[in-house]
Amino acid sequence: MRRRDVLGLAAAAPLAWPWRAAASEGGPSRLVVVMLRGAVDGLNVVIPQEETEYYRLRPTIAVPRGAALPLDRRFALHPALAGLMPLWQAGQLAFVHAAGSPDPTRSHFDAQLFIENGTPGRRTTADGWLNRLLAALPGPHGPAEALAVGPTLPTILRGRLAAANLPLGRAGVPREPLDRPALAGAFDRLYAGDDAQSRAYREGRAAHSELAAHMEAEQQMADAGAPPAAGFPAIAARLARLVAGDRRIRLVFAALGGWDTHVAQGGETGQLASRLKPLGDGLAAFAKELGGDWRDTVVVVVSEFGRTAAENGNGGTDHGHGNAIWVLGGRVAGGRVYGDWPGLAAGQLHEGRDLAVTTDYRSVFAAVIERHLRLGDRALAQIFPDAPPPRANLKEIIAA
Repeated sequence: MRRRDVLGLAAAAPLAWPWRAAASEGGPSRLVVVMLRGAVDGLNVVIPQEETEYYRLRPTIAVPRGAALPLDRRFALHPALAGLMPLWQAGQLAFVHAAGSPDPTRSHFDAQLFIENGTPGRRTTADGWLNRLLAALPGPHGPAEALAVGPTLPTILRGRLAAANLPLGRAGVPREPLDRPALAGAFDRLYAGDDAQSRAYREGRAAHSELAAHMEAEQQMADAGAPPAAGFPAIAARLARLVAGDRRIRLVFAALGGWDTHVAQGGETGQLASRLKPLGDGLAAFAKELGGDWRDTVVVVVSEFGRTAAENGNGGTDHGHGNAIWVLGGRVAGGRVYGDWPGLAAGQLHEGRDLAVTTDYRSVFAAVIERHLRLGDRALAQIFPDAPPPRANLKEIIAA
């Protein structure tokens, strides 16, 4: 599929689709993977509200009990994700906590690579696991079967079989008032003198510029070109119309950036909350726009690793280990938090600082692939070589 062909399909999405079947006819089983590049803080997404250590370790960024949305006796959801609660209540949203890669790296580049190539610790794997999954699905295969949302084809879809990509413009990122040239120029002229206040202003401006450049460079590295979440609701609705209209599409990958919250992460409100809200609203919009096709679709949201259990001195969190994986869809056995919870006490933390990984991320995808896409052990071994088999209880995440 040529790029202009995909763009043409997307532009026509609001129109009547000639390929679209009635919901009663059923559609192809589809898998959508959403990757949050930069390492989202899973402890502030699915909050362990019964863990006293959570509140002790995060005195300024913990989400208060009264603000969090109760999921079950142990866990609650960040209030910015209120748009997803109807899916939780309908049993179409589940989480797997303390999940992630068994590789201990804290490098964004390596961790994202291992999530995408499906071989943690092995950098030389030449293809991505979604491409291997595509090859395992019944053929014949064409490039319209697998679609990546973004300007370039990501590692996860690179491989022997062709896949399409849909470029999207980068949404705007809010900036500080003094980052606006006109306002900055006015202040520069106001404090152009040689008095102490003017010198302090200029030194502060220089420090701000240096820090902003450093943080922007680090954020760009963590995001690996992925757009921020701000525009995701519109993107998700448009993508849903495209997917629902074209029965050939079986696999979809999208990535969002902006989750590397080292500074001023916030709790109930703040930087993380401002990213979670459009993410949750976008996923809800995707489910709504799919209509009857939602029944045959599973969405998995994953990040390269989690964040430290304790907040840092800048009101943020640093690179961690265990995280929460989200699983949504019409056939998801939701309303439940899966996985083995290891706890946040000092002796339970990975390397004394992070939520431990008790569920390999490949086990989550393998369970979805086995139950939703109906592939067996031989195919799973090709998609995720050397991966542990899915635990029996995890297979229940997709209804039979």
